[in-house]
Amino acid sequence: MSKYRKETQHLAAIFSALSNPNRLELFLRLTSVCVPGAACRATAPGGFRACVGELGKGMGIAPSTLSHHIKELRTAKLIMVRRRGKNIECSIVPGILGEIAQIFQNPSAIFGNYKIQSRRRENEKAQCR
Repeated sequence: MSKYRKETQHLAAIFSALSNPNRLELFLRLTSVCVPGAACRATAPGGFRACVGELGKGMGIAPSTLSHHIKELRTAKLIMVRRRGKNIECSIVPGILGEIAQIFQNPSAIFGNYKIQSRRRENEKAQCR
């Protein structure tokens, strides 16, 4: 499988996971655990972390549904999960926020100009027919 194909599959998994409103809210809550300049209660070496129960407070979803959403975010390689005694802590995968931002800021850095230009040419040819 080509690097381009692997990259698009990875991006599709990210967008698929974040397309669910509850998962998006969980991810955003996790990204805002530590506000820049504020003291973090618990800082993991790789990023921010919070207990699953804290993340799900006030969302109005069942614990089993919360677990399912956490699993989907983990499968998409957006978060990491670690058990600490009775608590399950989640943290953002290091570098994932930058990776997501890069998709929109500079897509050619991910896909390369050639692939994008090739597809544009194919689309232009198809429209001319």
